[in-house]
Amino acid sequence: MGFLIRLAITAVALWITTLIVPGVDVHGRSGGNTVLTLIVVALIFGVINAVLKPVIRVVGCVFYLLTLGLFALVVNALLFMLTDRIASGLDLPFQVDGFWPAFWGAIVMTVVTWLISVIVPDNLDRR
Repeated sequence: MGFLIRLAITAVALWITTLIVPGVDVHGRSGGNTVLTLIVVALIFGVINAVLKPVIRVVGCVFYLLTLGLFALVVNALLFMLTDRIASGLDLPFQVDGFWPAFWGAIVMTVVTWLISVIVPDNLDRR
């Protein structure tokens, strides 16, 4: 159940990102197509973050320390661009128009995901 909640949170954050950041777009043919695209792209984004981000943190540990963590912003933008490449390869109507939209998109995604996660916990209390 927690996985589905986390996926929904990421999909909503992605949707909000497409509304706020110029250059990050989803062009579905219909509302249902757009929702499905957002869910699939959120899944891709989640898998990329779960698999690659820890590896990049270990390998780039020195850069994180030298830049006081600012290197994480660049890494997040590059992972967002990788999500675009994979989505394009799967013929999904998701598009990121370069580094700067990816940079700001990753920041907005992080903030919105965090805000939604504060409001909606990903685990339900078992009583």
